[in-house]
Amino acid sequence: MAERITGGRPAHPANAPALSQQSFGWARAAPWRGHADVAHLVLAERVPSDPSVIQSCLDALRRSGYTTVVTTAMPPGDALPFVDAGFSMRERLHLLEHDLTDLPPTRPSHPRLRRAWRGDRPSVLALDRLAFDDFWRLEEHGLRDALQATPSVRFRVGEPRSRHAPRPASGRAAAGEGTVVSAYAITGRAGRQGYLQRIAVHPDERRDGWGQALVRDALRWLRRHDARRALVNTQWTNEAAVALYESCGFHRLPVGLCVLDRNL
Repeated sequence: MAERITGGRPAHPANAPALSQQSFGWARAAPWRGHADVAHLVLAERVPSDPSVIQSCLDALRRSGYTTVVTTAMPPGDALPFVDAGFSMRERLHLLEHDLTDLPPTRPSHPRLRRAWRGDRPSVLALDRLAFDDFWRLEEHGLRDALQATPSVRFRVGEPRSRHAPRPASGRAAAGEGTVVSAYAITGRAGRQGYLQRIAVHPDERRDGWGQALVRDALRWLRRHDARRALVNTQWTNEAAVALYESCGFHRLPVGLCVLDRNL
């Protein structure tokens, strides 16, 4: 995941119009996480089966000034018409499910979490830059989209256990009155369906119980609000994340997800 989006990021002409969100009925497109020339195609529940419909969308994005398009994660079956329209595999993802029956227990060693406030967002984004590579990293508008992706959302952060501990050399950005974030999670709920949308832990604190604390908090919140299952996806090669989720009661579904991209 150290590689960049196919095609790179050529300089956008200074006189080019600002790229805004577009809707195609079956999908919407907006700039991908701060990459002004890369369109993020967010799919609706039903995707077109005709590659010519997808091609019309691509033509419109090209006319708008985009040079590359990347899709949201989708099941392999939904990807077939996109492959016919010239897309290729960018990422494979594991998809894991939890039935919210047996939740991981509370442990005294688990660090404490609190509600995230607006003033925490600079620290959250700074942490995100350390936790993820360029392709998956959130910018400010990406964080906002994640918080608005579902009707109900839970945004939690964790601060260092010692408020006076020295900041590690790799650094954490401060926000507000010196607030420092060691970990954060965004959990979404739509009806009875729950989603662990984003979990990040500072690289220097990945063996301190933050991951389990974040997952446990998310699952308990979803069950309190009558969700019937929770889903999470993670990169195919991220064995540490898969081990974390499985230790918390998730199991891998037989069919994962894929992210596709293509140059325009």
